[in-house]
Amino acid sequence: MTKKQKKMLQRILIAAALLVILHFVPATGLLKLALYLVPYLIIGHDVLKKAVRGILNGQVFDENFLMAVATVGAVALGDYNEGAAVMLFYQVGELFQNYAVGKSRKSIASLMDIRPDYANLKKDGKVEQVDPDEVAVGDEILVKPGERVPLDGVVLEGSTNLDTAALTGESLPRSIQPGDEVISGCVNMDGLITVQVTKPYGQSTVAKILDLVENSSSKKAKAENFITKFARWYTPTVCGLALALAILPNFFLGGPWTMWLHRALTFLVVSCPCALVISIPLSFFGGIGGASSQGILVKGGNYLEALAKTQVVVMDKTGTLTQGHFSVTDVAPQPGWEKAQLLTLAALAEQHSSHPISKSIQAAAGLEPDPDRVAEVQELAGLGVKAQVDGKTVAVGNARLMEHEHAAFTPAEGGGTLVYLAVDGQYAGVIRIEDALKPGAAQALKDLKHEGVEKLVMLTGDAPEAAHQVAGRLGIDEVHAGLLPADKVTQVERLLGEKKEGRQLVFVGDGINDAPVLSRADVGVAMGAMGSDAAIEAADVVLMDDKLEKLGVAIRIARQTLRIVNENIVLALGIKIAVLVLSAVGLAGMWAAVFADVGVAVIAILNASRMLRCKG
Repeated sequence: MTKKQKKMLQRILIAAALLVILHFVPATGLLKLALYLVPYLIIGHDVLKKAVRGILNGQVFDENFLMAVATVGAVALGDYNEGAAVMLFYQVGELFQNYAVGKSRKSIASLMDIRPDYANLKKDGKVEQVDPDEVAVGDEILVKPGERVPLDGVVLEGSTNLDTAALTGESLPRSIQPGDEVISGCVNMDGLITVQVTKPYGQSTVAKILDLVENSSSKKAKAENFITKFARWYTPTVCGLALALAILPNFFLGGPWTMWLHRALTFLVVSCPCALVISIPLSFFGGIGGASSQGILVKGGNYLEALAKTQVVVMDKTGTLTQGHFSVTDVAPQPGWEKAQLLTLAALAEQHSSHPISKSIQAAAGLEPDPDRVAEVQELAGLGVKAQVDGKTVAVGNARLMEHEHAAFTPAEGGGTLVYLAVDGQYAGVIRIEDALKPGAAQALKDLKHEGVEKLVMLTGDAPEAAHQVAGRLGIDEVHAGLLPADKVTQVERLLGEKKEGRQLVFVGDGINDAPVLSRADVGVAMGAMGSDAAIEAADVVLMDDKLEKLGVAIRIARQTLRIVNENIVLALGIKIAVLVLSAVGLAGMWAAVFADVGVAVIAILNASRMLRCKG
């Protein structure tokens, strides 16, 4: 409990004790008023002050104004005990709300407690603790066992295991050796390592993640925006109705005007919208925090709400459904050629490419790059590579490249990615490269179907044979292969046009090659984004590890969040409308009004706080 909350608790206890004592004190008239004003002002002076400040600032219609008018009105009507007691119970509710909200924020802060306090900077043979902001790129830092890695970098010396749970939700440690990259926010478990810094603190992984979490509340869901707009017209409307209830019935129905005024004041107490105003943002805040504990970064409540309405999931193949670790599994040369020759020519032509398929050919050939043997390299988008190798024109790529080169060939059958070669316009053979499915990919897609996703679509630049083989093994509904980046955007545009009204399309990719599609989808999800700036920037949701299963977890968390939001809206509005009607006809008094305001707010906040324990 904070110092402010402790102070409020003291005021509540003092005011409550005075009200109990005054109940037994025989006093009347002005003396009774003066005695009851003491506990009333002890417990309610800050509410009155805020109400006056709101009026002076032109922000009249808030809960402080409603409570001030209701309780001052009750005192003016001679209901001293009721006026002070209503203010007391209102402040009890406020204390509970503040405590619940504070605890919720603290829970989320602890989930994302990855901000490093210092870095051990090696300089001139000495080690000194400095602020991470003071460390420059290229500097060397020591990370001791038990310390948090303060900056992104590469390990120069030492080996250890890193606890990445705060970033990925993974309980298994990650083994680190010299030459491996490390990212800020992880905890060094058991070894001393020396790290060379590769990014300043402001551009580090931990800084980007903290910025995302801290700014996620600025991107509000429709439900949050609805509550904000609702409160703007709701409160003035109920104030107008309360005024009408105080004046008009007396002309048409008769009765003492004090009775109608009392009902109007009760009406005002009921109408406070704090149950909705506090609990709805808290639900989304809790959902985002619960997701972050699972290694899922959601950039705002609007994306969480969109995830809950997922109808179509569109996926890239390489790195999303497959491991992205390609290897050559077969080489089929034409007569007159040998396997080693094909691999050598292909590897030399592809030696400047960093594509995983090119890397696998280079690894299989076992050659060091040799620029002297290669000239006139041309990258042919969507087709492959053409180059002069040892004086020969070598074309390496897909079947469309063979057609482009007018090389007579027979398409190979079977799975995997097929890389064809033509030398001086003559077909020379084919290299088969395969990429293993990710462990858990099949189960992840089954989970998505179980969660109500209606269509699974795969878009890939790979050959149709390889794409259909993967899709068949995973149970994917629709496949489009041989696509250029622009073709993927076109397919997503088509799917967006076909989906149902109010439902959402989610695209899952690596966040680097698929940036245009990630930004075009309703929700872009980046896979395996540890240390990837492009993924964090391009996507709306970031899965910090490389597991597609986390998408199903994210959707479940999103749906539970939306369910709790809807429960709170129905609960708060239902009870308030019922008590408003009952108070207008005289069947509900001030105590029922206090429950409809404070009680409902407490229940709604407790319900919203469930999201903090949500694990999907």
